[in-house]
Amino acid sequence: MFDPLQPVLILLAVAVLAVVVFRLLRLPPMLGYLLAGVMIGPHALGWIADNDGTRHLAEFGVVFLMFSIGLEFSLPKLIAMKRIVFGFGTAQVTVSIAVVIAIAWVFHLDWRVGLIFGGALAMSSTAIVSKLLSERAELNSLHGKQVIGVLLLQDLAVIPLLIMVPALAVQANAETDDFTAMLAMAMLKVIVVLMFVFFIGRKLMRHWFHLVARQKSSELFVLNVLLITLGLAWITQMAGLSLALGAFLAGMLISETEYRYQVDDDIKPFRDVLLGLFFVTIGMLLDMQVVLESFVWVFAILLALTVLKIVVIAGLSRLFGASTSVALRTGLNLAQAGEFGFVLLAQANEFALIENSVLQPVLAAMVISMFLAPFFIEYSDALIQRFYSSDWMHRAMQVTSIAAQTMAAQSHVIICGYGRSGQSISRILEQESIPFIALDLDPHRIQEASRAGESVVYGDAARREVLIAAGLMRAKVLVVSYSNTVSALKILKHVQELRPDLAVVVRTQDDAHIDLLKEAGATEVVAEIMEGSLMLASHALMFVDVSTVRILRRIREIREQRYNLLRGFYYGLGGMEDDNEKNFPRLLTITIPPDAAAINKTLKDIDLTSLSVEVTAVRRRNIRGPLPTDATRLEAGDVIVLRGTQENLAAAEIKLLQG
Repeated sequence: MFDPLQPVLILLAVAVLAVVVFRLLRLPPMLGYLLAGVMIGPHALGWIADNDGTRHLAEFGVVFLMFSIGLEFSLPKLIAMKRIVFGFGTAQVTVSIAVVIAIAWVFHLDWRVGLIFGGALAMSSTAIVSKLLSERAELNSLHGKQVIGVLLLQDLAVIPLLIMVPALAVQANAETDDFTAMLAMAMLKVIVVLMFVFFIGRKLMRHWFHLVARQKSSELFVLNVLLITLGLAWITQMAGLSLALGAFLAGMLISETEYRYQVDDDIKPFRDVLLGLFFVTIGMLLDMQVVLESFVWVFAILLALTVLKIVVIAGLSRLFGASTSVALRTGLNLAQAGEFGFVLLAQANEFALIENSVLQPVLAAMVISMFLAPFFIEYSDALIQRFYSSDWMHRAMQVTSIAAQTMAAQSHVIICGYGRSGQSISRILEQESIPFIALDLDPHRIQEASRAGESVVYGDAARREVLIAAGLMRAKVLVVSYSNTVSALKILKHVQELRPDLAVVVRTQDDAHIDLLKEAGATEVVAEIMEGSLMLASHALMFVDVSTVRILRRIREIREQRYNLLRGFYYGLGGMEDDNEKNFPRLLTITIPPDAAAINKTLKDIDLTSLSVEVTAVRRRNIRGPLPTDATRLEAGDVIVLRGTQENLAAAEIKLLQG
């Protein structure tokens, strides 16, 4: 007896397990879905049959993916990046397809097969690359902008390629070879649909969404989004085009309304679940027996795919004015296959345009290339510096430029990141006449700030040599002003190796990584969500008639509990404006030398409390320990943080070092 629930449970169980494993390994979940499909597919364990029902359900994943891309489609964004998108991006897709068609001709394959494979292999993974670039804080770098521009054009290029595949299938089975006429008919249908959608749909969409939103029903709003998305997909399918095209158009229409972000948030669960199912079905297409039998071909295709994409993309990048190092980084970032390549191959397989013996090695090579993508991106800097000596010279010149601007700086603050938070910090430092140097990777932002006379330079703060050039050995404080845990951990690693006594303040979005950052050496971690919550609470308390003094006292107590460095800073709400700053506590960091009097003594033995000085932290061998107690025994090389008045700190330092 057939149980329709069984395959669904198998699919969910394997998908969840695969995604959990891949997230623990810090690899894209998409690869977990692919591997799950390979395992449970008809060519391996055979737990789920590759039937029409499964494929139709998976097709909805593509529909919602294209819908999301339509939501991100922004005409101003395209205009701002027109040279990269329409110049570099178009050239990359066109040249890649031409090269693959030429290779197909050499191996006596049908030109239609070459065109489909060319379109599929020209794509790169938007999901993998954009996520990794974001984690590495490289989206605004020179190669990052090129990568995003090319990915955007690839996403757009999928539309005509999806139109071509059904036309190719009709042409392959027709008695006439008039492919041009059939393609022209398909394009005419697209034009008619586009005119209908944009001239009629645009006028109706905003008014219709206003009407639905006024009902103030979240379920009605979601149902309306599903109706529009699937409705336009059905219209384009009835016109002989693809479901994906209609979904893309629906996303474009909604992107021009003020409901765009709400729609994106509501549709995300459907998109992610169904897209995951799509990748599972792609994995089910892979026949590992055929792949093993054609191992040499798989390796050859993988090598050709990777090398040709790097060569083509890097070469075109150079033609469009990029330096050699930027061009090579762009090529390495885009050297893998992409999710839309699977969409094209799945559609071609549905129309029986490609023989299974030819499809399997290509599918395997594409999957493996996506597994390798994180490693190519992670080690791109090391690869380029190893094989391209001029890149080392370029970086050396960049570091020299930074060092020249910071040569005279002493006891300054290094600000990593010059976004809104970094700029706010710099304004306060300027008002206090405290020198600083800011490091950022956005050339446009740096240019504008430099024109205004601000102390900001181009440099990746996560690189050891950049931090040294910025005067790390002479700095008083280092601030990581952007919320990127991966980059912050790299910075902390370099600081602990070079200046373990340096105070480092790190910004994070929430409190999920506070312990991790503190263990890595952060002196203090500021969580945005907590500070925002405190401000919200303080304003709310004022409206329920709680006194201002009581509110400030409550906020003070919470901050003292949360931020160790602020403990003892509040001796009275009315006395903070006293001009005699010597009477207020401050921090002092001391490294215990081998001949210090405090070695092998406990904090109780030293008795710094008699001097009204508190030990707030002890870091040993670059590891920040728990809050120090009276029983904490000091060793040579310990870095301790003291808090007290200027006069008492001087006395405490003498007592620790000289006894």
